[in-house]
Amino acid sequence: MPLQTHSHASLSRSADTLRRLLALRGWSVAGMSLVILAVPWLLDIPLPALPLLQVVAGLVIIHLLSLARLRHPAKVRQAELFLHLTIDLGAWSVFLYYTGGATNPLISLLLPLVAIGAASLSAPYAWALAGLAVAAYSILWDFNEQLDIYDSGLAVHWHLAGMWLTFALSAAVIVWYVVRMTATIRRRDQALAEAREARLRNERIVALGNLAAGAAHELGTPLGTMAILAGELARNPTLDPDTRADAELLGEQITHCKAILGNLTLRAGSLRAEGGEILAAEAWLRGIIERWRSLRPHVPLSVRWDCGTPEPELVADATLEQAIHNLINNAADASPDGVECEVRVSAGEIQVRVLDRGPGMPADFRPPTERFPPDGARDGLGIGLLLAYGAVERCGGLIHFDRRPGGGTIVTLTLPLARLHP
Repeated sequence: MPLQTHSHASLSRSADTLRRLLALRGWSVAGMSLVILAVPWLLDIPLPALPLLQVVAGLVIIHLLSLARLRHPAKVRQAELFLHLTIDLGAWSVFLYYTGGATNPLISLLLPLVAIGAASLSAPYAWALAGLAVAAYSILWDFNEQLDIYDSGLAVHWHLAGMWLTFALSAAVIVWYVVRMTATIRRRDQALAEAREARLRNERIVALGNLAAGAAHELGTPLGTMAILAGELARNPTLDPDTRADAELLGEQITHCKAILGNLTLRAGSLRAEGGEILAAEAWLRGIIERWRSLRPHVPLSVRWDCGTPEPELVADATLEQAIHNLINNAADASPDGVECEVRVSAGEIQVRVLDRGPGMPADFRPPTERFPPDGARDGLGIGLLLAYGAVERCGGLIHFDRRPGGGTIVTLTLPLARLHP
């Protein structure tokens, strides 16, 4: 994964962790407010409202400042996350000091903060937070302001009920936080796996490009020899017309091969914008179709056009031309009796659908985004499809496979025009 992408992912994960801590603080504010309002009314237990409201007000102010902090893209460090958890721990400790200290069943709410710290912080900070929680519990054991409870039997009953409630709340908070964090980690692992697959696929494409450049250099001489021989055969007056026509067609095909190898050598490693020609979308696509027809004249290709008006312009990309060429080629290999192509150009995208009546996709077929090359696919599909996927993904496009009703395959290539505009 590139360094910039890794840094952005790390920044996003830190910000997500801070958002979860702030959501937890919101629940803390709500819980404290509920205690202040409900306990005197439901349990007839007087509470020191002024200091408790001051604790809640201070926590609300810190919460608002923290929300403003999220608007800045600076990296959220471990020390900052530790500080936020320490603030929450301190707020609850002060709140418990005025409401009975360690005798208050809400003391168990310190445990979720420790669990969240263990899940979010590095080991030194997590142990430091656990130590602070134990110290707070120990201090509240001896230093606190006891509440006036007139009915001792009722007090025991509500203490046990409070212990059950705090246990349930603690379990819910821990599960909520850990599930959210696990989902984030799972998404990160998936992104890393996709980046690793993309890197391996790109390395494979680069290796194929180097191999193709070497092959283009080595094939120039034998193709030149074949072109001379085909020309001499075509000029031989003793040949019958059919044989002469075949010799002329052979010469044309050799000329096409030399042109392809020449373009491959010139374009290898070049960017789209360096030598790309600005063309109307329909003219670019018709050129690709006609070049394919000239290379495989014996395979019927019917094309349906829907290019709309006004016709958008784009920068002709050699790798995309080859991608479309490969898709049609694969369909012709599977269905030599005829191939259909549907081309649609709109203001936002180009869509090319290639339809064949071949044997269809194998049951275990998966595109190169999942593995490469797709073993078990029809002959010639692996490398061509791998290169097509690489070119289309680089331009932000998609290739989708469907089974064709009645037999065969439908391949849909979609390209966003925004990435191809001059």
